[in-house]
Amino acid sequence: MSNFWSGYIIVLTLITLGLILWLLFATRKGQRPEETDQTVGHSFDGIEEYDNPLPRWWFVLFLATIVFSAIYLVLYPGMGKWPGILGWTQVSQYEEEVADAREQFAPIFAKFADMSVEEVAQDDAAHRIGQRLFAVNCSVCHGSDGRGAYGFPNLTDDDWIWGGEPDQIRTTLNGGRQAAMPAWLAVIGESGVRNTAGYVRSLSGLETEGVDIAAGEQIFKTNCVACHGPDGTGNPLLGAPNLTDDVWLYGASMLQVQQSLRYGRNGNMPSQAHLGEDKLHVLTAYVYSLSKRNTDAEAD
Repeated sequence: MSNFWSGYIIVLTLITLGLILWLLFATRKGQRPEETDQTVGHSFDGIEEYDNPLPRWWFVLFLATIVFSAIYLVLYPGMGKWPGILGWTQVSQYEEEVADAREQFAPIFAKFADMSVEEVAQDDAAHRIGQRLFAVNCSVCHGSDGRGAYGFPNLTDDDWIWGGEPDQIRTTLNGGRQAAMPAWLAVIGESGVRNTAGYVRSLSGLETEGVDIAAGEQIFKTNCVACHGPDGTGNPLLGAPNLTDDVWLYGASMLQVQQSLRYGRNGNMPSQAHLGEDKLHVLTAYVYSLSKRNTDAEAD
């Protein structure tokens, strides 16, 4: 902040406080010294107001707020570049609170840091902590139960775009992911988009009428196998989804699949590295458990 604007704020603040103080005393000086039944002479929707002085306790309360304001502006920043006698800043308070939280919770996370992801996933206390971390950082996209939504993967099934092993989940959380499904309209044309969409749907056992499946298969083998593989089962290393399991991130209808082919997809999974190593370890275990527990429950 420049000296000009700092001085401007200081002068404006002091003038405002001075005017408020003057107005308070000037108004009180012009009031009657005692209470009376006389009104101010105006009627507001049939309501009249007595011409009585401001109650003393109310007047003192006004003075107290002005004194409090003056003391506050001396102790804390509030007038331009003046830092305040106490030297308080919101950044320093934030850092102090973060340090206190780390000191308080570090032993808890340190305990889980020495355990494998599989062991942490089976620990009830760690599961509750991971659930809270997930609710704060992940639920806005994946839902509070982890079942995802349109364009956001379901984390409770056994279908993983980038892999569902602990190390793969940790890599996803730590570095984030960026989808790279290119647009194919300019390459294969509208008829190619329709035929390819029909063929891709057929890989999951879905039927589509009025589509040249053979032509779609040829286009797929020419343009899509590099990522999705010759059999369409995908490649976790590239984030290419399995097209044969009838699990669809952007919908399985003919129109939705054509939309993916026509314009591509650019989903983004943000990095959660800001959580730190210990919290990421617990969150990894929780995300891993979402699929593991659901899979085990279905097996039973």
